[in-house]
Amino acid sequence: MVMNTLWRPFGSSVLEPFGFSTSTWLAESLAEMNRLSAEMDRMFRRFGLSDRWETPVVAYPALDLWQDDNCVYVEAELPGMDISELEIYVTGGNQLTIRGERKPPAVEKGTWHRQERGYGQFSRVITLPCAVKTEEVEAQLKDGVLTITLPKCDAAKPRRLAIKAE
Repeated sequence: MVMNTLWRPFGSSVLEPFGFSTSTWLAESLAEMNRLSAEMDRMFRRFGLSDRWETPVVAYPALDLWQDDNCVYVEAELPGMDISELEIYVTGGNQLTIRGERKPPAVEKGTWHRQERGYGQFSRVITLPCAVKTEEVEAQLKDGVLTITLPKCDAAKPRRLAIKAE
């Protein structure tokens, strides 16, 4: 659902103090605002955003985060990237930062007809669900997927409690 805003003129009494006796100027301005709004809607649809007000912004890289009893795992999609182009930090025990730069392909001769893939520097900061052992974090990049294994601190691991019977 695209939310088109149609601008409608005020009553003539609103403009009289400003020296506007005719509504021609106002009508032309509002028509131009409506044209601009329609053009913005077309631009958003061209980029696959059919509803600019309700479409969520997707951060890059797309990632999954889950945990088991011992570790927190993060997988990030980074096709075409090399591990040397990435920086991974864990700070404060529960903040993961993934930084890098995706460089555009070099095209010596030819003409671009479509360029939908994003390029440039990126940075994602994720708050982890618990504290992790920063010195034991491991990262692996395979087939364009970065997998980060973050061992949980002992305090964050679940413990089974012994129940005393009387």
